[in-house]
Amino acid sequence: MNDFFVVVILYAKAGQENQLRDDLTAVVDPSRKDEGNLRYELFEDKNDPRRFVFVEHWADPAYQHKHHTESEHILHFNANGSSRVEKVELFYQLNRIA
Repeated sequence: MNDFFVVVILYAKAGQENQLRDDLTAVVDPSRKDEGNLRYELFEDKNDPRRFVFVEHWADPAYQHKHHTESEHILHFNANGSSRVEKVELFYQLNRIA
């Protein structure tokens, strides 16, 4: 099995937390429908409303790559919502070993 996990942590620019939350939430449902997606969840840090965490599970790394580079909703976010991101704290691509 080639299943593949991604964990991403993003920080909103100060004062743009609500708009970034809306932008990120907007990509969740369409991403769940992307080919090869097994799990796509968005979390907000309980202690820091500027920190958002994605947990993704894909059937194969190729599906995640296609999602990230070709999906209309992700391309739209990159063109319009990414300006609200102050930094990407973490971007892990993980293979399950046990």
